[in-house]
Amino acid sequence: MSDDEKHNHNFEQASAGASATFPMQCSALRKNGHVVIKGRPCKIVDMSTSKTGKHGHAKVHLVAIDIFTGKKLEDLSPSTHNMDVPNVFRNEFQLVNIDDGFLNLMNTDGGSKDDVKLPEGDLGKQIQSEFDEGKDLLVTIISAMGEEQAISFKEAPKGA
Repeated sequence: MSDDEKHNHNFEQASAGASATFPMQCSALRKNGHVVIKGRPCKIVDMSTSKTGKHGHAKVHLVAIDIFTGKKLEDLSPSTHNMDVPNVFRNEFQLVNIDDGFLNLMNTDGGSKDDVKLPEGDLGKQIQSEFDEGKDLLVTIISAMGEEQAISFKEAPKGA
């Protein structure tokens, strides 16, 4: 391999280089914050710290809810250890159409997004029925660790 070939890199994807998660010491986590438990992004609903034992660290007991599935997850970790915290983003998009169970969305720059599924259950039914009534809707999408989901919606303000 020549010197030139060593320096020719081929990158299939380009991104901002932002990681899906970042480390944070367990003792710095807070209720209503986010944490990764068993590889899933979660919102902390309860946490308690136990005292140090004869040999060892104070332990932090975390109870959290998966932000996409709503499942309850628990974890126990020494307070001095690091845990991953997901980078969670919330964005509002205008609903353009609902096609085959997917939402056709438009961001404020006019770019389209059509890879978000219509949520199951009551939220999905409400979005579908209000869209069918001809209302202009703004859908809030939450994204973390490569997953996205519609979590709420509201009627767009008139004249917007």
